[in-house]
Amino acid sequence: MARFGLPALLCTLAVLSAALLAAELKSKSCSEVRSLYVSKGFDKNDAPLHEINGDHLKICPQGYTCCSQVMEEKYSLQSKEDFKSVVGEQYNELQAVFASRYKKFDEFFKELLENAEKSLNDMFVKTYGHLYMQNSELFKDLFVELKRYYVAGNVNLEEMLNDFWARLLERMFRLVNPQYHFTDEYLECVSKYTEQLKPFGDVPRKLKLQVTRAFVAARTFAQGLAVARDVVSKVSVMNPTAQCTDAVLKMIYCSHCQGFVTVKPCYNYCSNIMRGCLAIQGDLDSEWNSFIDAMLMMAERLEGPFNIESVMDPIDVKISDAIMNMQDNSVQVSQKVFQGCGPPKPLLVGRISRSISESAFSARFRPHHPEERPTTAAGTSLDRLVTDVKEKLKQAKKFWSSLPTNVCNDDRMAAGNGNEDDCWNGKGKSRYLFAVIGNGLIHQVDNPEVKVDTSKVDILILRQIMALRVMTNKMKSAYNGNDVDFFDISDENSGEGSGSGCEYQRCFPKFEYNGTDHAGKSANDKADSAAACPGAQPYLLTVFCILFLVMQREWR
Repeated sequence: MARFGLPALLCTLAVLSAALLAAELKSKSCSEVRSLYVSKGFDKNDAPLHEINGDHLKICPQGYTCCSQVMEEKYSLQSKEDFKSVVGEQYNELQAVFASRYKKFDEFFKELLENAEKSLNDMFVKTYGHLYMQNSELFKDLFVELKRYYVAGNVNLEEMLNDFWARLLERMFRLVNPQYHFTDEYLECVSKYTEQLKPFGDVPRKLKLQVTRAFVAARTFAQGLAVARDVVSKVSVMNPTAQCTDAVLKMIYCSHCQGFVTVKPCYNYCSNIMRGCLAIQGDLDSEWNSFIDAMLMMAERLEGPFNIESVMDPIDVKISDAIMNMQDNSVQVSQKVFQGCGPPKPLLVGRISRSISESAFSARFRPHHPEERPTTAAGTSLDRLVTDVKEKLKQAKKFWSSLPTNVCNDDRMAAGNGNEDDCWNGKGKSRYLFAVIGNGLIHQVDNPEVKVDTSKVDILILRQIMALRVMTNKMKSAYNGNDVDFFDISDENSGEGSGSGCEYQRCFPKFEYNGTDHAGKSANDKADSAAACPGAQPYLLTVFCILFLVMQREWR
């Protein structure tokens, strides 16, 4: 038996060594995990020195782990912040684009009006002198109303311009007939002949058409930029759901718990998680794309027939041409007015000579030189501004459906698309086997990584869909040259008096916007008020009907 003692002892020692080695492997060092954890500002005492049993973990894989319960909890909070930071960068970049372009357009339009008013005032002072100074409030009022329309929109441009020409006719009629005394009642009668006699030639009609189209287009386009900015801003404050936060935790930090501190999440794994986390936002995409298309169509108008710069630059010349036309045809105009309104009372002899001397109205306006263009606050021209914003609009199309992909393209979030085998798949370092699902709520029932309540109707997203749809309708109307009512969103074609806008240009190809209401598609049976909005999903369209009332207040 003794000769078997040594081999038996050696065998026993070998078994014990193997057991000790196995135990050592199972409790391997967590120093790298601990260092990375501390580098994020967390307490080193939270992290174990060696692997421990992971039964306490709620999200990360259990088994031997380098993560304590406190670490998982802190990683969960960090995951939420990481998600908001990376997604927020995408939001902030897009919001900054629209905010900066809106600011430039707004500055440009406002200073264009200021320059046009100053140019008219300077030139009319030189040309008409005292006579203009006596009647300058008439022209000041014109620009006050134009500015008010651009800023607030609560001005009927056609009525305002008609009133301007009627008032100008009253002033001019007195100046070309200084030998008569005209009562207010008589001048009111004179103004009624404005359309019939056309004392200013064809200038009022052409200018009214040009001004209305240009101002409606300019204001609508600027409002569109503001709406895009605000939609992105409001969506950006949305917090991830608890299910999303858990999935992001598992994607970014659970690999650390298993010691894979340098292994990044698989690209397709990240894609499914982001599609689940951003599913509600994805439902904006259809309406957003229709809105971007409408903005691009409006940009074409600003570059062409509705160019506000080409209308406002020579407005002083056009008004002066109208004044000269009235002066040249004053005899014929006066005779017809006298026939219609009756003979006026002549002034006394002394008053006649004084009145004639005060109204020596013989000045001629200097020729206009198109090269004399104003210097605006934006330091640019409308064409350059529109060219720039068109490029940004094209880049912004499909933003919401591309958002998950753009987030995963960030190397902080996932491995490269070509690194499919050496990446973290949520369970270990291996290929991710699930297929990538589609965007939007409707596809999330099949999401293997994030539990998404596909019946949930998010009121914030629905309100942004409504805001985009309303603005798309306004741009469709403005494109055709119609005035736009920014206060009544229930009226799809609010246009006051400026015509169809199709007299000289091709009309807008009919807009068919495919605003599918993904949010709440499986919530059909939750509502019983289908009669309020027939012909569509009852619950969702009931919400939309309520939103019309809410949005009316917001647009005010």
